[in-house]
Amino acid sequence: MSEPSLAEMLRARGLRLTPQRQLVLQAVLDLGHATPEQVHTAVREVAAGVNITTIYRTLELLEKLGVVKHTHLSHGSPTYHAAGEHQHIHLVCRECGTIDEVEPELLRPVGDRLAAERGFRADIGHVALFGVCGDCAARADDERAGDSRAGEGRAGDGRAGEGRAGDGGDAGGGGNGGGGRDVGDRGNGDGRRRA
Repeated sequence: MSEPSLAEMLRARGLRLTPQRQLVLQAVLDLGHATPEQVHTAVREVAAGVNITTIYRTLELLEKLGVVKHTHLSHGSPTYHAAGEHQHIHLVCRECGTIDEVEPELLRPVGDRLAAERGFRADIGHVALFGVCGDCAARADDERAGDSRAGEGRAGDGRAGEGRAGDGGDAGGGGNGGGGRDVGDRGNGDGRRRA
């Protein structure tokens, strides 16, 4: 958004375009997606005297004017981006924190169904989906495959939790030599427990 149009919007509300407001907007535009804390850090590089309260108030004002939008990409602060930016759905990886974007048309059928069945108009361009990205999922799959290979032992040799009935191992014998029945299992053979 050009500065004259922002200045006009502010004047229409009886406000003026201050250097701090310009810096906050420029930081959002430069950073793409940014929390108020990230905007604050960027603004302080240019104007050290701008405090975090000014950042929050300015972001709220810019959002009311339709210049920026926010979404929640974590449990912390909202993330702001330029309102003129193409709408998108955020995909947030819970493992590495990577944020990816997909077209809102992906969720359009869900929005249409909500509208038809509930009369609810979903703001599909204001959505964040949380999960695990492809890279982290592949890494986890590789780690699980490696763990399962490392835990394999020969059956009956006492390794990897393997045991033979009656040998005191973990599997089958229960440590009492009783052919697989635990000492505490006082069954009578018909499936009922006896005292």
